[in-house]
Amino acid sequence: MASSASKLIPSDPEKVMVIRHIDPSILTCSVPFQRFSRIKIGGRGTIVRLATGNLAVFSPVALTPTLQKTLSELGTGEVRYITALDQEHHIFLEPWHKAFPNARVLAPETLPEYRKKQDYFPIPKDNWILYPQDRSKGPVKVSEEFDAEFESEYVSAHANQELVFHHKPTKTLIEADLLFNLPATEQFSKTDMSATSGLLTRLMCGINSTAGDATWQRRFIWYAISAGNRQAFNESIARIDKWGFEKLVPCHGDVVEEGGKGVFRKVMQWHLEAVKKQG
Repeated sequence: MASSASKLIPSDPEKVMVIRHIDPSILTCSVPFQRFSRIKIGGRGTIVRLATGNLAVFSPVALTPTLQKTLSELGTGEVRYITALDQEHHIFLEPWHKAFPNARVLAPETLPEYRKKQDYFPIPKDNWILYPQDRSKGPVKVSEEFDAEFESEYVSAHANQELVFHHKPTKTLIEADLLFNLPATEQFSKTDMSATSGLLTRLMCGINSTAGDATWQRRFIWYAISAGNRQAFNESIARIDKWGFEKLVPCHGDVVEEGGKGVFRKVMQWHLEAVKKQG
């Protein structure tokens, strides 16, 4: 792990991590996280038990003793897949790779070089499964057991190079920075801090809320996040919208356990409308 990343980690993740099932096959691991050490946005890893009993990990968080014990109780198989959902959600790849050296590491194709520049532990080349920015290369084939349960979209038009997954059996969308659902109430629930304390945090929560008509988050994504290549971003959002998800698991903020598709459509309304106008 890069030395700069250590400043982002709670001093004792074991004490503050909230581990719970949102479905018999899905475990979420919610932790406090403060952007720039001041803005409370929270962090979350998600673990899915496949039909085979093997486990797929998305946006891994600290591998605490309790989490290790829980993993052994969750599946009858082993951790086979570890996914960095984008270029910002990879700092724990090293301990997870060392604990499960045979697991395949899924990531946007930009991540290995990005990690190298930041002096992170190099994941062996043979472990990587990289998603290409060039869609003409066709869909990524991970494995028979994984591909049977997941749909994926590489939102390369997002500055953070987002990978988004839909677990079809449980109708669950798993994403990192594509959409926030602040405040991060669950993620700070085992700390002595309020999830909404501090001026910068309140401002961030106002911009990245899904409450009401979510106007501010809608504006933020339209005018800032997607501005670099809005056409490609719109197309990715339209493909995700075709999936039949009901739960929405963001890395930042609370899980949407019902009505996730409606929340997604509300926040991404302008992008979906733009695609419709184009026919």
